Amino acid sequence: MRTVTLAVTSREATNQRFLRAFEGELQGEFISFESPELLFRVISGKRWDLLKVMTGAGPMTIREAARRAQRDVKAVHGDVQALLKAGIVQKTDNGLIVFPYDAVHVDFMLKAA
Repeated sequence: MRTVTLAVTSREATNQRFLRAFEGELQGEFISFESPELLFRVISGKRWDLLKVMTGAGPMTIREAARRAQRDVKAVHGDVQALLKAGIVQKTDNGLIVFPYDAVHVDFMLKAA
């Protein structure tokens, strides 16, 4: 099973993970955000719903993603463009979209100020 971790981490922590990976230590697959606000801006509620229907589903057209999410194709197209720009969703060589993971783990901590 291929799992991605959506994480809120500092640039320093991301750099340390990169260096450990460069030294051969497996790190897993991460998509990192600098703040919870950025994570929630990029992955809004509707985009989260879109990722849910794409998780483990393989490559598909935007129209198919919209059908599965029970949403308007034009609105889904806009969300897909934002997710592509953020590097969360990928485009295949033949133009299909894919979220290439079977599971998503979200990791961040809220602390008292």
